[in-house]
Amino acid sequence: MSHSQQSHFSRNLKRASHYLVYAVFRCLEAVLKVLPIEVVARGGRFLGKVVFYTMGRYRRLALDNLRIAFGPESTEEERWLVAKAHFASLGGNIFCGLKLPLMGEQEVLKRVTTEGAHHGASVAAQGKPLLYAVMHLSCWELLTQVPSVVGYGRRPSSIYQPLANPFLDAHVRRNREKLGYILFDRSAGFSEPLRHLRESQGTLGVLVDQHAGDKGVWCPFFDRLASTTSLPALMAIRCDTPLLPIAVYDNGLARWRIVINPPVYSGEAKPTAEGITAALNIAVERIVREAPENWFWVHNRWKTPKPEFLLSHYRRGITLPVGYDIKQLKPFELLLRSPNWLGDACMAFPAVRALRKGRPDLRLTVFTPGKLADLWKSLGIIDDIITKDGKEGPLSVSKRIKQRAHYDAAILFTNSPRSTMEFWLAGIPRLVGFKGSFRSKLLQQITPEQKPGAPPEHQALKYLRLARHSGAVTEGAELFATGQPVQTVDGFVRIGVVAGAEYGPAKRWPMDRFAETANRLSHNMPQIEWQLFGAPGEKAQGEQLAALLTGRHVNWVGKTSLTELIQLLRGCTLLLTNDTGTMHLAAALGVPTVTIFGSTEPVLTGPLGDHHTIVRHHVPCSPCFKRECPFGHYQCMSGITPVQVVSVVSRQLSTLAGA
Repeated sequence: MSHSQQSHFSRNLKRASHYLVYAVFRCLEAVLKVLPIEVVARGGRFLGKVVFYTMGRYRRLALDNLRIAFGPESTEEERWLVAKAHFASLGGNIFCGLKLPLMGEQEVLKRVTTEGAHHGASVAAQGKPLLYAVMHLSCWELLTQVPSVVGYGRRPSSIYQPLANPFLDAHVRRNREKLGYILFDRSAGFSEPLRHLRESQGTLGVLVDQHAGDKGVWCPFFDRLASTTSLPALMAIRCDTPLLPIAVYDNGLARWRIVINPPVYSGEAKPTAEGITAALNIAVERIVREAPENWFWVHNRWKTPKPEFLLSHYRRGITLPVGYDIKQLKPFELLLRSPNWLGDACMAFPAVRALRKGRPDLRLTVFTPGKLADLWKSLGIIDDIITKDGKEGPLSVSKRIKQRAHYDAAILFTNSPRSTMEFWLAGIPRLVGFKGSFRSKLLQQITPEQKPGAPPEHQALKYLRLARHSGAVTEGAELFATGQPVQTVDGFVRIGVVAGAEYGPAKRWPMDRFAETANRLSHNMPQIEWQLFGAPGEKAQGEQLAALLTGRHVNWVGKTSLTELIQLLRGCTLLLTNDTGTMHLAAALGVPTVTIFGSTEPVLTGPLGDHHTIVRHHVPCSPCFKRECPFGHYQCMSGITPVQVVSVVSRQLSTLAGA
């Protein structure tokens, strides 16, 4: 069979399947036509309850939405009852929506009561178009069957999303057009609906309560930011007509109440589409609260955008209603998985600062090894910290995460499958990270790696790429800590020294050279007080260095907690160090550094900023990234002399003195 024959066969098969669905639908209509509408409603309500108990995905979606909307003011049991009532209402109204087109308008009107008609009459009396904001409440399709209620003598119209099945689409169009409706194809744009409103002062209904994607205005709905269409607001402005919210509520079995609400005003001196849209969401919330079981809770109204859920780059941005207190916003809960090592965690600080600025409702929680908890507290922008005991299993970790909060998204600064599994088991709906290996199956959002052949990327910039791919603005010097001028305490200038390196001897400049450098500087600047820092396992090295120093010094090696180390570093004017976690901590705190590099590469892990200086001696085998020199002579380190380092430190101090 040729390609053209295959295409022809596929088209015919698809057409046949569409016709089969249409034939089944017409048979269903034939059955519904002879049944009393009360029977239809009861059958639909029963099926709705069956769906509630059997289709867990939709039940969970409804319960999640109800938690977002009513969480602080309701119990789980109350939300369960509302969700159950909603499924029954939805089932009954879907079936009634199929039955109503088979009934005459007068017969339908006997089942309808109307409130607020004077709002529509007032607009009509002014000779203005009638523009309705329609919601997915109760049997919203009822509005297409009662043009006399909403039209006030005008010809009604609606924006119509064509059905994929051409036979069903034509059938629905015929049913609506016989009632006098003008149908505008949504895909054809909005110039024709606008012309209808302007030239004929017609009537138009626009759905307003669905997620509007990347083109919407982000504004509060139940105090949670939601993307909302600005189309009805734009139409209201262009047609110089009020926007009237119209609601349908259940009013007994197969009976309904239509309420035309007061016009929406933004409260702005000169109304904007964004302002009207924000005010409309407040009006819709009030309408939904009147009968929450009638609203369409199985729609993902507060959908998290992908990939840029931090909203910084969205064209329409965020709009709050006039007089709205930003503190009312319910938080967007973001969980961050900290790197496991001090230096790596410090290099993640710029990315976390960028994330913090991403959206006004952001609540940041860090999941971290317990040893780094004080580090994250020192950053000053973290809302909550969850610590991890190294002996905990993934199930225990995930349980603790679920108990802390309902997280909307999580970013993993680690690459390990284990940490990804812990977050995945916690049920976080959006996990963001680099691909890795097996763990890519658990991520919902993978940040692209650098293109092949790209220059080496600093670890801090790699973390920033995670933030940027999530929607954060990652440009700006404010993301990086800045240097500080020379500080004196009791007449002394404190300079920190880290002569060790837990990684291994390949990263350590010889101890006697640190001592010679410090002694030369003390001779030239007697006001220097050396602060010796190091890990608990380096106490002996700290004592050895202290014994070699001739100037004033304090030995803190192995004697400080992380909190104490942070406080001591903040009191230092400069840090002279090997490539260590303390170097990254100092850089994160804004303390200038002079760092001696040997086996590692500062382009990848050096401190960022113009107030840091790197001292290195290039040899053919550097960087090797090994713990110990495979040749045994450590030329990359032995090639650096105390005279060189004294010159660099003196120059750095001179620069800081002039700051």
